[in-house]
Amino acid sequence: MARAHFRPRCHDGTLASLHVQEFDIGYLIYATFLPTEPRSFGGSHLVISKTDGALTFVPNFPPEKAIARYRQRRRPSS
Repeated sequence: MARAHFRPRCHDGTLASLHVQEFDIGYLIYATFLPTEPRSFGGSHLVISKTDGALTFVPNFPPEKAIARYRQRRRPSS
């Protein structure tokens, strides 16, 4: 499901490997690259909601910060 909407690529154009990190309300999907891969800035991670399967892109932060950002977005309006 993630690969259909999230297709980060390596410098040579091949698809990057994806890592899935489960957490209480969703799944954080992010690209993993070989140590020899040139680094670039920017980009995003994908979160898939456990409750409804909704897809949400979050900034390319370390996993715990990306999950925190997702939780902020999903918080019901007061």
